[in-house]
Amino acid sequence: MDIMAVLWDLGSATVAEVNGRLDDDLAYNTVLTILRILEKKGLVGRKKHGRAHRYHPLLGRAEAGRTMLGRLRDKVFSGSAELLMTQLVTEEKLSPEAVGRLRELLERQLADAELRPEKEEER
Repeated sequence: MDIMAVLWDLGSATVAEVNGRLDDDLAYNTVLTILRILEKKGLVGRKKHGRAHRYHPLLGRAEAGRTMLGRLRDKVFSGSAELLMTQLVTEEKLSPEAVGRLRELLERQLADAELRPEKEEER
């Protein structure tokens, strides 16, 4: 995710540029290997740029966030969005404004659930 974050921030980068922006002290070959794995998985693309290659994200930050959040929910919280959300809310100091926005989202979810037919709720 750190490498993807660099690519999202820069738009595209060479291995050396990515390596220079990472907080971790990784070897050039390690960053290259990770970029190649990401490329095989269809998450990044590359174009020849002189003697080097420039890598660019093929997956947007928001889409990656949804995918990763879903995997986190499934793997760590046994598929429970409620447990994941509870963990997030209890671990963070939220501003009153943030709490208000979350409350509005939850109230909308509750209203939508009350409007759904009983058969859908059983699923």
